[in-house]
Amino acid sequence: MQNTLLLNKLKGIPTERPPVWFMRQAGRILPNYRKLKEQYDFHELMSDPRLASEVTLMPVYDLGVDAAILFSDILVVPVALGMDMSFTGRGPVFEQPLAAFNEPSQALNPDESRLEYIYRNIDSIITDRPSGTPLIGFCGAPLTTLCYMVQGTGKDPNFPDVVKYLYSNKRDAQKLIDAIADMSVVYAQSQIKHGVDVFQLFDTHAGVIPADLYRELFWPAILKISRAVRETGTPFIYFPKGLGTGLKNVTPDLADFVSVDWQMPLRDARELVHPGVGLQGNIDPRLLYASREDIAKELEKYIPFYREHPDLVLNLGHGFLPDIPYENARFVVEWVKNARWEG
Repeated sequence: MQNTLLLNKLKGIPTERPPVWFMRQAGRILPNYRKLKEQYDFHELMSDPRLASEVTLMPVYDLGVDAAILFSDILVVPVALGMDMSFTGRGPVFEQPLAAFNEPSQALNPDESRLEYIYRNIDSIITDRPSGTPLIGFCGAPLTTLCYMVQGTGKDPNFPDVVKYLYSNKRDAQKLIDAIADMSVVYAQSQIKHGVDVFQLFDTHAGVIPADLYRELFWPAILKISRAVRETGTPFIYFPKGLGTGLKNVTPDLADFVSVDWQMPLRDARELVHPGVGLQGNIDPRLLYASREDIAKELEKYIPFYREHPDLVLNLGHGFLPDIPYENARFVVEWVKNARWEG
């Protein structure tokens, strides 16, 4: 049976309920993923088409979500720009952060071929996926990508080296942003050519600078990536975590849907965001530590909102935390599928 629920919703076609999927659903909390991690490290899972396909599709089978999202990392674009990255127990680490250079943009050595293995993974997923299951592709947005490239790690989430760089060297920062955007365009369009049905741009650290500076420096790059995706007819979801009232700038020119973080109430987001843009989100992932009774009470609040504003995809306001009970994630999906959404 073809699962067109997510694609229909993103394209404005009425559906009987909101679609549901989760950020970081491929991995972390899944028992079957943890078994694989006993045999393979993250890089091995991401580099082998058979394994990457298995992990990507695991949540479709184990959680019952309405879409798969490519098992990859938001920081592969810097690698294609010539940086060396390793995955450690503390997350991704760049061996030589760009903060060490007077002009970071001059330290790049772009090589698109370093992304080829991901396209082979997509080919494998398309072959293996259940009939009609949508595949979501993605990449990191320019600010989040730049944060890790300049600082080297996410150890300090305030990214002081990055903020200093953006304020003290805007001219070079603009060159670096443009380089990230250009490679992201290539990467996004190649993912689409290989079969992804939806594309999401992750700006996990959108709140690290003021919204006005964000709009000045990064909005043109985001718009460039969005247009490259949408000109192919592929729906585009934008996730700017921490952007706050900057959501008022999200219009249909920029995105089909915007993913709302858990700090922003959905009704406030709906007032801020252009009515032509749908909403995705914004369940607090930490809610899944609660009892199922309490989880259900919180989920009930989405029903009246959905009846007023049916352009909604249910998701988390950020990704799963590693120790969230798998059974509670599955409960959320089952609850969404069984609730009475239409009045």
